[in-house]
Amino acid sequence: MTPQEMESRIVRYGELQPCKTAFIDAHTPGSDQKENFTIIGGGVSESPDQHVHITIPHGFNIGAAGQPPKCRNSLHDHRTAEAFFVLSGRWRFFWGRYGDAGEVVLEKGDIFNIPTGIFRGFENIGTDYGMIMAILGGDDAGGGVMWAPQVIEDAADHGLVLAESGKLYDTKKGEALPSGVSPMPLMAADELAKRGEPTTAQVLPNHVARYWDMVALSDKTPAKVIGETGILRDKPGFEVNFITRGSASDTTTSFDYPSVLMPVTGHWKVTWDGGSATLAPGDTMSVPEGMAHTVLPSMTGEAAIYQIVGTADPAGLTWQG
Repeated sequence: MTPQEMESRIVRYGELQPCKTAFIDAHTPGSDQKENFTIIGGGVSESPDQHVHITIPHGFNIGAAGQPPKCRNSLHDHRTAEAFFVLSGRWRFFWGRYGDAGEVVLEKGDIFNIPTGIFRGFENIGTDYGMIMAILGGDDAGGGVMWAPQVIEDAADHGLVLAESGKLYDTKKGEALPSGVSPMPLMAADELAKRGEPTTAQVLPNHVARYWDMVALSDKTPAKVIGETGILRDKPGFEVNFITRGSASDTTTSFDYPSVLMPVTGHWKVTWDGGSATLAPGDTMSVPEGMAHTVLPSMTGEAAIYQIVGTADPAGLTWQG
C-alpha cells in the first residue's frame, strides 16, 4: 500500500473535526461546550452534523470527546462496550441512576473499560481543555445511546427533542418532530431497575488500568490491557494492547482483523511494505487486516501507544452486580 493510500487511513489530531451538537444535552447548561469527534465508524452521534473521518468498518468504532474545564457529559448507557483512555487532562467518571453510585478520577494514559448496564457520565476536572479517546464495540456502536430519563427531560427544557428514531430536533431552530414521529420514550421502570449501581470498590479492580502500571507491565513485552487474558478481562469485540519503548519490536506483525494505533506519549514510526508514517499523540491510524507492519518509537524519551485489534467476540461485559 502506498504512503498516499495509507495517509487516507490516518487522522491527525490537528485535523479532527468536532461536532458541538452531537447529543441531546448539547444545549443543557454544563454540557453545552463539549465537542464530539467520530474518527472511525459511524459512532453514536444523534446529529446529522457529525463528521466521520474514516467510514471503513473495523468491527468497532473510535471516537473522542473534548471538553473545557467543568464541562460534563450526561448520564447514558450503550448496548455494546465502551472504553475510554485519557489523552490529555484530568477527568472524573461517575455512574449510577443519578451518577452518585461511584466515581473514579483518571489521568493521562489511564483507561476505563465500562460494562454495559450502567448509566455513566464524565467531566473534565482539570484546568485546561482535555481530550478522552473512546472505543465502542460493533460497527453500528450498538444502535445509539440510552439516556437517563432526567437527561431527556432537561434537554427538552432547553430546546432539544430526541425522536424515537434517534434523530435530534432543535426547537430553537424552528425544528419539530415530523408528523407521525414520536419522541424517544423515557426508560420504563422495569428497565431502570436493571441498571447497575456498583460502588467504586466494585468497579476499580476489574475495569480501570493505570498508565504507570501498564508502563511497568509492558517493559519487556506488550501488555494486553483488554481481552480474554487481559489486565481487564473482557471480550467486547476488540482487544487493546499497550506498547512502550521497552516492548516495541522490529518484528513485523499482522492481524486477521483491522487494527488501530493511537499514541499516548512520544512519536511512533509505522513501517510497512511500501512506505512508513510517523504518528504523534492524538493521531489515529487504521491498519488494514493482513498488512504486515512494525511499530517503533522514532525519537528518544517516554513513548507509549495503544493498539486496538478487532475480534469476532460478542458485545462485552454487562454489569452483574
